[in-house]
Amino acid sequence: MARKRKGRDVSGWIVVDKPAGMTSTAVVNKVRWAMQAKKAGHAGTLDPEATGVLAVALGEATKTVPYITDALKAYLFTVRLGQATNTDDAEGEVTATSAMRPDDAAIKAALGGFVGDVMQVPPKFSAVKIDGERAYKRARDGEDFEVAARPLWVEELILTDRPDADHVELEMVCGKGGYVRSIARDLGEVLGCYGHVVRLRRIWSGPFDADNAITLEEIDRLAHDPALDAHVLPLEEGLAELPRVDCIEVSATRLRNGNPGPVIATDVEYGDECWAAHQGRAVAVGRYKGGELYPSRVFNTGPFGA
Repeated sequence: MARKRKGRDVSGWIVVDKPAGMTSTAVVNKVRWAMQAKKAGHAGTLDPEATGVLAVALGEATKTVPYITDALKAYLFTVRLGQATNTDDAEGEVTATSAMRPDDAAIKAALGGFVGDVMQVPPKFSAVKIDGERAYKRARDGEDFEVAARPLWVEELILTDRPDADHVELEMVCGKGGYVRSIARDLGEVLGCYGHVVRLRRIWSGPFDADNAITLEEIDRLAHDPALDAHVLPLEEGLAELPRVDCIEVSATRLRNGNPGPVIATDVEYGDECWAAHQGRAVAVGRYKGGELYPSRVFNTGPFGA
């Protein structure tokens, strides 16, 4: 018999403004402890030294994580020109240098080559798996290996500031699986001057924005306090990218049991993925077919989904 998890049956999202120097997993663990929640996860890893939006899902909201992971995200980052590092960020060892410093016009011209459907090679110091093992472990062990290029959609990449000759500040909007460190590395190579990331901040992720995030200090201060519940957003926030249909109570019961149920739909077509709501609360996600929703995920919410 499986051991019953301890904690509260709380479901929803907490948007954390992640501080530098902490892993994403450590932030999730802190939130779960502070909320005394049974279950928690995050939608999109941030490097330990990166800051900004880390959307933490609690309880039933963890079932909506893929929709945030797949959503567009925006980053502000600073690239140090003239140096390459083995980690593609400031934490690594400098492996090459250049005295060349391109002007703003050259940088702007080069950025165009990184927009749209691109193939990107993740950093060797990353969590991608090579023959079943994390790349960063192989890199730390000094192994010589190649990381395969992966497709990435870049919606926008613009120069926002040039504080000095050695640094450029950029803003990027991209899809799932983008490595900002790879952008900095590859931009430096295209410009012929090398480059690596020295500052990285995620400013929004899908529907979640840094302006509405809570700091880890505030979470610590409100730990185990009911006042922290006010910062929990409904799990439905994680479904913002999907169209919504509605259903009556009888259909809601069928859907929660994993069976197709009739729904009221206006802006969806046959085969579309959408989510069904009853009295404004999420019941299930599935495919719309002939007036019914065929569920692939169902929600059995606790206090924040009642």
